[in-house]
Amino acid sequence: MAGGKNKLSDSSLRKMLGRESPGDSFYADGDGLSVKVTKSGAMTWVFAYRLGGRKEKPQRLKLGNYPDMGLKLARDKRDQCRAWLAESKDPKYQLNFTAGETLKPVTVKDALQYWITEYAEGKRANVERHKAQLAKHIYPYIGSLPLSQCETRHWLECFDRMKKNAPVAGGYVFQMCKQALKFCRVRRYAISNALDDLTIPDVGSKQEKGDRDHTDDEIGQIWQASKQLKFKPYYAAMLRLLVVFGCRSQEARLSTWAEWDLKKWVWTVPKEHSKGGTKILRPVPEAMRPFIEELHCQHKDSGLLLGEIKESSAVSAWGRLVWGRLGHIEPWSLHDIRRTFATKLNDLGVAPHVVEQLLGHTMPGVMAVYNLSQYMPEKLDALNMWCERLDLLAGGHENVILLQVRK
Repeated sequence: MAGGKNKLSDSSLRKMLGRESPGDSFYADGDGLSVKVTKSGAMTWVFAYRLGGRKEKPQRLKLGNYPDMGLKLARDKRDQCRAWLAESKDPKYQLNFTAGETLKPVTVKDALQYWITEYAEGKRANVERHKAQLAKHIYPYIGSLPLSQCETRHWLECFDRMKKNAPVAGGYVFQMCKQALKFCRVRRYAISNALDDLTIPDVGSKQEKGDRDHTDDEIGQIWQASKQLKFKPYYAAMLRLLVVFGCRSQEARLSTWAEWDLKKWVWTVPKEHSKGGTKILRPVPEAMRPFIEELHCQHKDSGLLLGEIKESSAVSAWGRLVWGRLGHIEPWSLHDIRRTFATKLNDLGVAPHVVEQLLGHTMPGVMAVYNLSQYMPEKLDALNMWCERLDLLAGGHENVILLQVRK
């Protein structure tokens, strides 16, 4: 046949179907597409192509049988194959992948769990919280839907359901899902742009940056209560650790005895438990060492600092009630203790970079690259001074009067 494109017609194909002939023949439609007609009259669409130029051996790829695959669909398949070739992709493998995706599509749950397994479990300290939120708010409603068929409106139904009672949590889950879909898209695991045009205000609200810190009286009361029988042992110990070290609750909640060097008196928070993804070294102040030894005697067989791991939701829920039990007028959360820790240490004259390292914050700019010092002596001095201050605020020294400085 002469060169050109789209040379075959429906009428010519119908005439060839079922007609017996001495042997197999190929009839070209153009641009690599042809129909193979066997001697018995059976017809198959074939796409011929080369990988790497004319010097390479031509390959023939079966696209489908006629008349199950009509002329228009065969041409669409040919054009798709040519587009793949333009991207240096082998049409043979691309067709197999597309067929597999059609037969067993990637679901919303598949995509989110792919992100959990391939990214979050190695990079996120609060991955268990991610899993719990997805299991509660996403999977029961759209988890089984094919990702390619899950539209923006389906996602919004989930987020709107959360927005009514927990708008901040809704925004948090939205950000997580949006990141997960981008991760899947970049790695070519599955493609969805359903969340691209949405922002946090569309689905919930951002976590407002808190400005609550504790007065001297309040932090003194908290410190005193953590050493008494006002709370259950687990939560009393948790509170004590948060006040002294300014650590995140998850760092204490997940802490194991492998992190504690009771000879050098250093607590090393591994990067897996750190929000910033880097390990945190904290010296143990002298006043806390008997308490840590006591915890070790009680819980060493469990391998856990606090003897068990409670869910983050349970710890957060308990933390939201502490202010009321202590008779404080203004509410506060466990995270506010970190702000108080930073504020009080700065007031005591501790250098800002030492405070930032105790908090586990990443050092700014080039300091994070070139300055690898852990400032352990300075940290120890700061925490020793902080423990002395806490005892004073809790009324531990009757012969000392605290003078208030006007700011």
